[in-house]
Amino acid sequence: MSKKGIIHIYASHNNTMILLTDITGAETIAKCSGGEVIKAQHKEGSPYAAMKIAETVAEKARERGMTEVIIKVRGTGGNRSNSPGPGSEAAIKSLTRAGLRIVTIENVTPVPHDGCRKKKKFRGKKK
Repeated sequence: MSKKGIIHIYASHNNTMILLTDITGAETIAKCSGGEVIKAQHKEGSPYAAMKIAETVAEKARERGMTEVIIKVRGTGGNRSNSPGPGSEAAIKSLTRAGLRIVTIENVTPVPHDGCRKKKKFRGKKK
């Protein structure tokens, strides 16, 4: 039987973070973010940084004997943008190239049920 894990990808427009947990989600096996693999701060959210992050996490997953993963992608959410940043797609591609079998990809971005009011610059003009 192959060992399964959950990969949580948080992709904002400024950074990408990846967390690998066991199937229960309780034990953290590996985590990595843009600041660990890229020197320039303004490139932390880029697809290249996400690729490098995914490679390091996939390596640690293979060390633990994991072959199958469930991916949970999260954007900024709340009263900001609900779409994940550019790093999420590159990270998923890199995980498949690293030899991990993806079972499902799920979007877990938090969506408000009419929560806080947006900042003035994000509210948009009504006509």
